[in-house]
Amino acid sequence: MSEDARRKRLRYRAWHRGTKESDIILGSFADAHLATLDAEGLDAFESLLDVPDPEIYDWVIGRAPVPAERQSDLITALLAHRITF
Repeated sequence: MSEDARRKRLRYRAWHRGTKESDIILGSFADAHLATLDAEGLDAFESLLDVPDPEIYDWVIGRAPVPAERQSDLITALLAHRITF
């Protein structure tokens, strides 16, 4: 699969999570960052999309710390990402 097709698939998955909050968090992050991610970053984002929505939401709002095994530059960028409307 080409990187362009992979980015499109990941963007779709980010915007169609099942909860509106996760759609907005991950979808807006995908819109802002997917184009600049290299293959390793795309792998990390794809792995993040396998994490259940409630866990990601808790990390983003600060209710729970990000587990050590999930710490990465991508997670740091996600936590720093600001959603604008």
